[in-house]
Formats: sequence, C-alpha cells, structure tokens
Amino acid sequence: MKFKLKNFNELSVDELYRLLRLRQEVFVLEQACFYQDLDGKDRIAQQLWLEDDKGEILASCRLFKRGDFFLDAASIGRVITSKKVRKKGLGRMLLQEALLILNAQNEKKITIEAQCYAKSFYEKIGFHPISDVFLEDGIEHLLMSLEF
Repeated sequence: MKFKLKNFNELSVDELYRLLRLRQEVFVLEQACFYQDLDGKDRIAQQLWLEDDKGEILASCRLFKRGDFFLDAASIGRVITSKKVRKKGLGRMLLQEALLILNAQNEKKITIEAQCYAKSFYEKIGFHPISDVFLEDGIEHLLMSLEF
C-alpha cells in the first residue's frame, strides 16, 4: 500500500475516475444521499489517497489550505474508506497522513465538517466539536477542529 498526493491538475484521467467512483459508491449509493458531489472545490484541493499494489483506491480525502474552505483554518474533506477494507485502521492512517502533510505545509489549525456518526472517530485523532449539529444534504454534521 502507498499514499499518493496530487493537485487536481496533476491527476491522470484514470486517477480522477477512480477517486470519483469511490466517492459515488460511498456517499451517494451507500448513504443514499443524492447530492452534487462535484462541487467545484476539487480544483483547489489536494487529493490524498491510499492505494493497494494493484492500484485500487482504498481510502481518500481532499486537503484544503487555510482560506480555501474556511477563512481561518485548513480543512480535510470527502474522507472515505472503501467498504471492503473498513475497520482495518486505514481511515485512521489516511487522517494521520493528511495531518502530517498539512502540518508540513505550515497549517496549524484544521477544521472539518464531520458527519455526526463519525464524531468519536475524529475525537480519537484529536479533533473536538466546535458547533452544534446542522444538516447538510440531509445528513447530520458538526464542525470539529484540531490545532497543532
């Protein structure tokens, strides 16, 4: 397994297809949430993913610099793990790698829009809630933050 990190304009067509396919599988089909996944923000985000030796994407997220998503903080979004590899620690590995990258890029505060069911997952990594629950695309979310 290996991590890959690319800006949008560095992605091959195949990489983009594989990233978007996994996002559709999880966010649209599994969660039965019909929403506009292509929100225009991929163009300004870095794409981070973990793939196996055959090139299958197992987990992915997108990283935003301070000011690109939140004015005062960097952000991590569209965090997903393929259904077939869940409960194996890959989501945790992905988030730890994302935090290392953002810290190396001199980002000191990270704010995320977390789905409420994943609150304890993010708390174990060091995030804490900073908002009340709100609905986004019919799913309960809350803002969470972490500072280095």
